[in-house]
Amino acid sequence: MMKRVLVFMAFAALLLIGTAQTSQAQTDQTATTQQTTAQTQAATTQQLDTQAATPAKGETVLHKEIKRLFIEGGAGFMSSILLCLIFGLAIAIERILYLNLATTNTDKLLAKLEKSLKEEGLDSAKEICRNTRGPVASIFYQGLDRAHEGPEMAEKAIVSYGGLQAGLLEKNLSWISLFIALAPMLGFLGTVIGMIQAFDAIEQAGTVSATIVAGGIKVALITTVFGLVVAIILQVFYNYILSKIDSISNQMEDSSISLMDMLVRYVQK
Repeated sequence: MMKRVLVFMAFAALLLIGTAQTSQAQTDQTATTQQTTAQTQAATTQQLDTQAATPAKGETVLHKEIKRLFIEGGAGFMSSILLCLIFGLAIAIERILYLNLATTNTDKLLAKLEKSLKEEGLDSAKEICRNTRGPVASIFYQGLDRAHEGPEMAEKAIVSYGGLQAGLLEKNLSWISLFIALAPMLGFLGTVIGMIQAFDAIEQAGTVSATIVAGGIKVALITTVFGLVVAIILQVFYNYILSKIDSISNQMEDSSISLMDMLVRYVQK
């Protein structure tokens, strides 16, 4: 009987020890899992913070990228292309401002002149033209100033002074055309010289390396890209200026015909 009790107690002790060890192992495993989870969360948080603090590759600042390409393309040719852009834009902006100031509401001006010629005479009409800005008013003034000599002389004055005003409208456009043609030419020249330098590097290396060839060609083509971009920008401004000149020229021609009709009706020879 005593032997059975001792065996039972030994068996119970073994069960208790095994249960304790199992619980301890589970506790240790749970603690380890919690610690690993905490470390993983901390690492993930740190990685997210790092990603938030570090900008993505596609978020490179534009002006820094342009500066890098400018330096890689070579200061000589890239500076020449940049000067073409600066001078071309300066002339284009000056022309746009001049043409906008030269634009006149011809319908309103003709209505004032007709009323003045009908009620007050030539002197009042000339005063209106003198106080109105733009080439159309200047042409009208010349025609009114010669109106007392007859419609034929007034028409000649309008035609001759209209040609002068048309020349003023087209002033400096040839320089914009020059810069439009010069910018891609400089780009192509820089590309050719860059290709020559790339082949010189291959010759000095004694072998055809993809790195040498690709790097040299990339640098050589940068000047062409910049030259074409400059030409495109200036071409857009140039076409806009031409459209404004055509619009003002059409206004001058149409309004001059209307003015001659008024002179024939209201001014005696």
